[in-house]
Amino acid sequence: MNNGKRSIFLLSSLAFGIAFLYVPMIMLVIYSFNKSKIVPIWGGFSTKWYGVLFESPEIWEAVSLSLRIATVNACFATILGTLAGLALVRFGQFKGRTLFSGMISAPLVMPEVITGLSLLLLFITLKEFIGWPDQRGFTTITIAHITFSMAYVAVIIQSRLAGMAQDLEEAAQDLGAKPLRVLTDITLPLIAPGMLAGWLLSFTLSLDDLIIASFVSGPGAVTLPILIYSRVKVGLRPDINALATIIILVVAIGVITAGFIMLRQQKQRERDLKMTAEEA
Repeated sequence: MNNGKRSIFLLSSLAFGIAFLYVPMIMLVIYSFNKSKIVPIWGGFSTKWYGVLFESPEIWEAVSLSLRIATVNACFATILGTLAGLALVRFGQFKGRTLFSGMISAPLVMPEVITGLSLLLLFITLKEFIGWPDQRGFTTITIAHITFSMAYVAVIIQSRLAGMAQDLEEAAQDLGAKPLRVLTDITLPLIAPGMLAGWLLSFTLSLDDLIIASFVSGPGAVTLPILIYSRVKVGLRPDINALATIIILVVAIGVITAGFIMLRQQKQRERDLKMTAEEA
Protein backbone atom coordinates (compact mmCIF):
# COMPACT_ATOMS: atom_id res chain seq x y z
CA MET A 1 0.00 0.00 0.00
CA ASN A 2 1.53 3.28 -1.09
CA ASN A 3 1.62 6.41 1.03
CA GLY A 4 -1.34 8.04 -0.74
CA LYS A 5 -3.69 5.10 -0.25
CA ARG A 6 -2.50 4.62 3.33
CA SER A 7 -3.21 8.29 4.11
CA ILE A 8 -6.71 8.02 2.63
CA PHE A 9 -7.35 4.87 4.67
CA LEU A 10 -6.12 6.48 7.90
CA LEU A 11 -8.15 9.65 7.32
CA SER A 12 -11.26 7.61 6.50
CA SER A 13 -10.81 5.53 9.67
CA LEU A 14 -10.32 8.69 11.73
CA ALA A 15 -13.42 10.32 10.22
CA PHE A 16 -15.50 7.19 10.84
CA GLY A 17 -14.33 6.95 14.44
CA ILE A 18 -15.07 10.62 15.16
CA ALA A 19 -18.49 10.35 13.48
CA PHE A 20 -19.31 7.19 15.44
CA LEU A 21 -18.53 8.97 18.72
CA TYR A 22 -19.88 12.45 18.14
CA VAL A 23 -22.78 12.23 15.65
CA PRO A 24 -25.13 10.77 18.33
CA MET A 25 -24.18 13.61 20.67
CA ILE A 26 -24.80 16.20 17.97
CA MET A 27 -28.22 14.67 17.26
CA LEU A 28 -29.03 14.76 20.97
CA VAL A 29 -28.11 18.46 21.16
CA ILE A 30 -30.24 19.23 18.09
CA TYR A 31 -33.27 17.39 19.43
CA SER A 32 -32.99 19.18 22.76
CA PHE A 33 -34.32 22.21 20.86
CA ASN A 34 -37.22 20.23 19.41
CA LYS A 35 -40.58 21.86 20.06
CA SER A 36 -42.46 18.58 19.83
CA LYS A 37 -43.05 16.38 22.87
CA ILE A 38 -42.28 13.35 20.72
CA VAL A 39 -38.51 13.29 20.47
CA PRO A 40 -38.03 11.62 17.04
CA ILE A 41 -40.50 13.98 15.34
CA TRP A 42 -39.16 17.47 14.62
CA GLY A 43 -41.74 20.10 15.51
CA GLY A 44 -39.68 23.23 15.08
CA PHE A 45 -36.99 25.08 17.01
CA SER A 46 -37.76 25.89 20.64
CA THR A 47 -35.98 26.35 23.96
CA LYS A 48 -39.02 25.59 26.09
CA TRP A 49 -37.61 22.28 27.32
CA TYR A 50 -34.74 24.11 28.94
CA GLY A 51 -37.32 26.15 30.82
CA VAL A 52 -39.09 22.94 31.85
CA LEU A 53 -35.76 21.53 32.97
CA PHE A 54 -34.83 24.51 35.14
CA GLU A 55 -38.29 24.49 36.74
CA SER A 56 -38.05 20.82 37.73
CA PRO A 57 -37.07 20.49 41.42
CA GLU A 58 -36.74 16.71 41.06
CA ILE A 59 -33.92 17.03 38.55
CA TRP A 60 -32.00 19.64 40.52
CA GLU A 61 -32.31 17.62 43.73
CA ALA A 62 -30.79 14.68 41.86
CA VAL A 63 -28.03 16.90 40.45
CA SER A 64 -27.27 18.31 43.91
CA LEU A 65 -27.14 14.84 45.49
CA SER A 66 -24.89 13.48 42.74
CA LEU A 67 -22.47 16.42 43.00
CA ARG A 68 -22.26 16.15 46.80
CA ILE A 69 -21.65 12.40 46.64
CA ALA A 70 -19.07 12.79 43.88
CA THR A 71 -17.17 15.52 45.77
CA VAL A 72 -16.99 13.64 49.08
CA ASN A 73 -16.17 10.41 47.30
CA ALA A 74 -13.36 12.01 45.28
CA CYS A 75 -11.75 13.54 48.38
CA PHE A 76 -11.79 10.38 50.50
CA ALA A 77 -10.89 8.09 47.58
CA THR A 78 -7.89 10.29 46.76
CA ILE A 79 -6.64 10.22 50.37
CA LEU A 80 -7.10 6.47 50.83
CA GLY A 81 -5.88 5.60 47.34
CA THR A 82 -2.77 7.73 47.80
CA LEU A 83 -1.96 6.02 51.10
CA ALA A 84 -2.47 2.61 49.48
CA GLY A 85 -0.23 3.52 46.53
CA LEU A 86 2.49 4.80 48.88
CA ALA A 87 2.32 1.59 50.91
CA LEU A 88 2.66 -0.62 47.84
CA VAL A 89 5.62 1.27 46.36
CA ARG A 90 7.55 2.80 49.25
CA PHE A 91 7.12 0.20 52.02
CA GLY A 92 8.89 -2.64 50.19
CA GLN A 93 7.97 -6.30 50.63
CA PHE A 94 6.02 -6.15 53.89
CA LYS A 95 4.04 -9.09 55.24
CA GLY A 96 0.69 -9.43 53.50
CA ARG A 97 1.70 -7.21 50.58
CA THR A 98 0.41 -9.66 47.95
CA LEU A 99 -2.95 -9.96 49.68
CA PHE A 100 -3.19 -6.19 50.11
CA SER A 101 -2.34 -5.59 46.44
CA GLY A 102 -4.94 -8.13 45.37
CA MET A 103 -7.61 -6.52 47.55
CA ILE A 104 -6.82 -3.11 46.08
CA SER A 105 -7.04 -4.44 42.52
CA ALA A 106 -10.19 -6.53 43.06
CA PRO A 107 -12.71 -3.66 42.58
CA LEU A 108 -11.17 -2.92 39.18
CA VAL A 109 -12.15 -6.32 37.77
CA MET A 110 -15.17 -7.15 39.89
CA PRO A 111 -18.52 -6.84 38.04
CA GLU A 112 -20.46 -3.85 39.32
CA VAL A 113 -23.52 -6.01 39.95
CA ILE A 114 -21.53 -8.18 42.36
CA THR A 115 -20.04 -5.13 44.08
CA GLY A 116 -23.44 -3.49 44.48
CA LEU A 117 -25.08 -6.67 45.77
CA SER A 118 -22.31 -7.37 48.29
CA LEU A 119 -22.44 -3.82 49.63
CA LEU A 120 -26.22 -4.01 49.91
CA LEU A 121 -25.94 -7.20 51.98
CA LEU A 122 -23.26 -5.51 54.11
CA PHE A 123 -25.48 -2.54 54.92
CA ILE A 124 -28.46 -4.79 55.67
CA THR A 125 -26.34 -6.88 58.04
CA LEU A 126 -24.95 -3.80 59.78
CA LYS A 127 -28.44 -2.45 60.30
CA GLU A 128 -29.55 -5.70 61.93
CA PHE A 129 -26.57 -5.86 64.30
CA ILE A 130 -25.78 -2.23 65.18
CA GLY A 131 -28.80 -0.34 63.83
CA TRP A 132 -26.74 1.60 61.25
CA PRO A 133 -27.45 2.78 58.65
CA ASP A 134 -31.06 3.47 59.56
CA GLN A 135 -31.77 4.21 55.89
CA ARG A 136 -29.88 3.98 52.63
CA GLY A 137 -29.03 7.25 50.93
CA PHE A 138 -26.18 9.75 50.76
CA THR A 139 -23.91 7.95 53.23
CA THR A 140 -24.30 4.44 51.82
CA ILE A 141 -23.87 5.58 48.21
CA THR A 142 -20.78 7.57 49.12
CA ILE A 143 -19.19 4.64 50.97
CA ALA A 144 -19.96 2.35 48.03
CA HIS A 145 -18.36 4.77 45.58
CA ILE A 146 -15.27 5.17 47.76
CA THR A 147 -14.72 1.40 47.82
CA PHE A 148 -14.16 1.19 44.07
CA SER A 149 -12.89 4.71 43.35
CA MET A 150 -9.92 4.40 45.71
CA ALA A 151 -8.70 1.40 43.71
CA TYR A 152 -8.34 3.58 40.60
CA VAL A 153 -6.50 6.25 42.58
CA ALA A 154 -4.15 3.64 44.07
CA VAL A 155 -3.24 2.38 40.60
CA ILE A 156 -2.55 5.93 39.37
CA ILE A 157 -0.40 6.80 42.39
CA GLN A 158 1.41 3.47 42.21
CA SER A 159 2.30 4.08 38.57
CA ARG A 160 3.41 7.63 39.33
CA LEU A 161 5.67 6.55 42.19
CA ALA A 162 7.09 3.56 40.29
CA GLY A 163 8.37 5.84 37.53
CA MET A 164 9.73 8.47 39.89
CA ALA A 165 13.30 8.45 41.13
CA GLN A 166 13.90 8.59 44.89
CA ASP A 167 16.97 10.83 44.68
CA LEU A 168 15.29 13.89 46.22
CA GLU A 169 13.69 11.87 49.01
CA GLU A 170 16.98 10.14 49.85
CA ALA A 171 18.84 13.45 49.76
CA ALA A 172 16.34 15.00 52.16
CA GLN A 173 16.70 12.05 54.54
CA ASP A 174 20.48 12.32 54.38
CA LEU A 175 20.15 15.99 55.37
CA GLY A 176 18.16 15.00 58.46
CA ALA A 177 14.57 15.41 57.32
CA LYS A 178 12.09 13.15 59.11
CA PRO A 179 9.90 10.78 57.05
CA LEU A 180 6.77 12.89 57.58
CA ARG A 181 8.60 16.04 56.43
CA VAL A 182 9.89 14.19 53.35
CA LEU A 183 6.37 13.04 52.58
CA THR A 184 4.75 16.46 52.88
CA ASP A 185 7.52 18.58 51.33
CA ILE A 186 8.82 16.33 48.55
CA THR A 187 6.76 13.19 47.82
CA LEU A 188 3.29 14.72 47.83
CA PRO A 189 4.22 17.71 45.62
CA LEU A 190 5.85 15.33 43.14
CA ILE A 191 2.79 13.09 42.92
CA ALA A 192 0.30 15.99 43.04
CA PRO A 193 -0.55 15.68 39.30
CA GLY A 194 -1.36 12.01 39.85
CA MET A 195 -3.50 12.87 42.87
CA LEU A 196 -5.37 15.48 40.84
CA ALA A 197 -5.92 12.95 38.06
CA GLY A 198 -7.18 10.43 40.61
CA TRP A 199 -9.52 13.01 42.14
CA LEU A 200 -11.00 13.90 38.76
CA LEU A 201 -11.37 10.24 37.79
CA SER A 202 -13.06 9.43 41.10
CA PHE A 203 -15.41 12.38 40.69
CA THR A 204 -16.33 11.28 37.16
CA LEU A 205 -16.82 7.63 38.12
CA SER A 206 -19.11 8.60 41.00
CA LEU A 207 -21.10 11.03 38.89
CA ASP A 208 -21.54 8.39 36.18
CA ASP A 209 -22.34 5.36 38.36
CA LEU A 210 -25.76 3.77 37.98
CA ILE A 211 -25.53 0.08 38.86
CA ILE A 212 -23.88 0.24 42.29
CA ALA A 213 -25.89 3.31 43.33
CA SER A 214 -29.15 1.57 42.40
CA PHE A 215 -28.31 -1.22 44.89
CA VAL A 216 -27.31 0.94 47.86
CA SER A 217 -29.75 3.84 47.46
CA GLY A 218 -33.10 4.10 49.16
CA PRO A 219 -36.34 6.06 48.94
CA GLY A 220 -35.69 9.78 48.51
CA ALA A 221 -32.06 9.24 47.46
CA VAL A 222 -32.16 9.47 43.69
CA THR A 223 -28.92 10.30 41.91
CA LEU A 224 -28.85 11.85 38.47
CA PRO A 225 -28.02 8.62 36.56
CA ILE A 226 -30.83 6.79 38.37
CA LEU A 227 -33.27 9.59 37.55
CA ILE A 228 -32.28 9.68 33.88
CA TYR A 229 -32.50 5.90 33.58
CA SER A 230 -35.92 5.77 35.25
CA ARG A 231 -37.25 8.42 32.89
CA VAL A 232 -35.75 6.90 29.76
CA LYS A 233 -37.36 3.54 30.57
CA VAL A 234 -40.83 5.03 30.13
CA GLY A 235 -39.88 6.89 26.95
CA LEU A 236 -37.55 9.63 25.74
CA ARG A 237 -38.36 13.13 26.94
CA PRO A 238 -37.03 16.38 25.47
CA ASP A 239 -36.13 17.80 28.89
CA ILE A 240 -33.73 14.89 29.41
CA ASN A 241 -32.14 15.81 26.09
CA ALA A 242 -31.77 19.36 27.40
CA LEU A 243 -30.12 18.08 30.59
CA ALA A 244 -27.73 15.90 28.58
CA THR A 245 -26.87 18.90 26.39
CA ILE A 246 -25.95 20.95 29.46
CA ILE A 247 -23.75 18.11 30.74
CA ILE A 248 -22.02 17.87 27.35
CA LEU A 249 -21.43 21.63 27.41
CA VAL A 250 -19.94 21.53 30.91
CA VAL A 251 -17.66 18.62 29.99
CA ALA A 252 -16.58 20.36 26.78
CA ILE A 253 -15.71 23.53 28.69
CA GLY A 254 -13.72 21.48 31.21
CA VAL A 255 -11.80 19.65 28.48
CA ILE A 256 -11.01 22.87 26.62
CA THR A 257 -9.88 24.58 29.83
CA ALA A 258 -7.68 21.63 30.80
CA GLY A 259 -6.17 21.56 27.31
CA PHE A 260 -5.46 25.29 27.45
CA ILE A 261 -3.77 24.95 30.85
CA MET A 262 -1.67 22.00 29.66
CA LEU A 263 -0.66 23.95 26.55
CA ARG A 264 0.44 26.92 28.65
CA GLN A 265 2.43 24.65 30.95
CA GLN A 266 4.12 22.99 27.98
CA LYS A 267 5.08 26.36 26.49
CA GLN A 268 6.38 27.49 29.89
CA ARG A 269 8.55 24.37 30.15
CA GLU A 270 9.89 24.95 26.64
CA ARG A 271 10.74 28.56 27.53
CA ASP A 272 12.47 27.43 30.74
CA LEU A 273 14.51 24.82 28.86
CA LYS A 274 15.47 27.40 26.24
CA MET A 275 16.57 29.90 28.90
CA THR A 276 18.56 27.18 30.67
CA ALA A 277 20.28 26.22 27.41
CA GLU A 278 21.13 29.86 26.65
CA GLU A 279 22.56 30.44 30.12
CA ALA A 280 24.68 27.30 29.82
